[in-house]
Amino acid sequence: MSGKTPSSGEVVKAAGCVLWRHSPIDGELELCLVHRPRYDDWSWPKGKLKRDEEPLTGALREVAEETGYTATPGAPLPTTRYLAHGHPKEVTYWSAEATTGTFTPNDEVDRILWLRPSEARQRATQEHDRALVDALLSTLNRA
Repeated sequence: MSGKTPSSGEVVKAAGCVLWRHSPIDGELELCLVHRPRYDDWSWPKGKLKRDEEPLTGALREVAEETGYTATPGAPLPTTRYLAHGHPKEVTYWSAEATTGTFTPNDEVDRILWLRPSEARQRATQEHDRALVDALLSTLNRA
């Protein structure tokens, strides 16, 4: 959408990742949620696609911008569809393993949390974000 306001029927296209890693402390699976102060919510790193941007490219760009981490993409996860500020929104997701990086707070994301899957499911603000925990666990064969 790159800066323009969508018309009432136009679907806002976005992409993101359920970012995961093995804990540096005990090796257990951890998922990364981002806190957006503008909305005071906890969600997966995601954002609107730039003009002509491929969804996976956009998803990995958003992970880097919002978390400071580079990631290796994995299996596609379910696409979520919902109304955001009165406009239909469609977010395409992938699983992605965090490789390297360091989080630096910014205006868009002021905090990140690495949580066990059950904790991430509870902390995620939106129900559609909670459902992605199970989808990720299925792709990682940890359900």
